[in-house]
Amino acid sequence: MAKIAADCTTMAEIRENIDRVDHALMVLFAERWSFIRRAAEIKAGLGIPADVPERVREVRDNAHRNAETHALDGDFYEDIWAQLIEHAIAYEKAQLGEA
Repeated sequence: MAKIAADCTTMAEIRENIDRVDHALMVLFAERWSFIRRAAEIKAGLGIPADVPERVREVRDNAHRNAETHALDGDFYEDIWAQLIEHAIAYEKAQLGEA
């Protein structure tokens, strides 16, 4: 049963809700990845390279700022996003024949 953290009274409830949130995150990551795949298709048609440094900086800055907006460690989540970006760029390079 979906609960907020403050309403959980047992570790079983905590674990159940962490698993629920983790599943929801994967659904969002899958949606995010659908945009990465589409970006590679669009970039191929427009001759845009996989790695666009100014966009990479923008996405990392957004992650940092969004994390801090939610009282999270901006540096930590920016690092996670850096890994997401690196993986996406590697995928796009392979799709665009840049690898």
